[in-house]
Amino acid sequence: MHLPWTPPEETKRAAEEFRKAGLTITGAGVIGFDKDDDEDMRKKFEYVKTAGIPLIIGMPSAAVLRAVVVDRDFDVVLLDELLEAREDKNFPSPFDVLKAIKNLDPRIGLCVDAGHAVRAGADVQAAIRAAGPRALDMHIKDLTDFGSDNSGCPVGDGKMPIRAIFKALMDIKFKGQVMLEYEMDENNPLPGMVKSFAYMRGVLAGMGYKA
Repeated sequence: MHLPWTPPEETKRAAEEFRKAGLTITGAGVIGFDKDDDEDMRKKFEYVKTAGIPLIIGMPSAAVLRAVVVDRDFDVVLLDELLEAREDKNFPSPFDVLKAIKNLDPRIGLCVDAGHAVRAGADVQAAIRAAGPRALDMHIKDLTDFGSDNSGCPVGDGKMPIRAIFKALMDIKFKGQVMLEYEMDENNPLPGMVKSFAYMRGVLAGMGYKA
């Protein structure tokens, strides 16, 4: 929890500390919406709005999903509420998310999480293309074994089809962020992160991509 649930004035102050340090806050999450309770939902939306964050990476339960995204008493017109695919009973794969949100407000989109997707047996690039404009965020990592979340490695050292994923994002004219998830070497993660970014930037340069 980088920005704890605090009184509004403290939330604003803490968020500004991130920005003064040169960091851009692009999203907040994963935020759970597991109770069909107006006050619980309102508190979470207000927290994100107060911090000036444009995107919620949300994790509603299937039973609460429609209440979260349809009730406009929350005045969240500036937010994109986001549903992240996880291997759980609600939305095991990105395709389960897309099925659940297909008739909902177009601001309700998908966070394509490469690690969760492959462990759920889903084709990441197919999920990106199926999502199209509903693909609002992307979490990227590499794994040496798609069956294990404990097989993480620097991007480029594993089996993740990085080039194909980037090609799919380009094909749908993806406008969101690609977030590196690097969970190894917790006491010294920087070398692996630098290697991961260097590899991904090299792939993009080889594809003729210019930022």
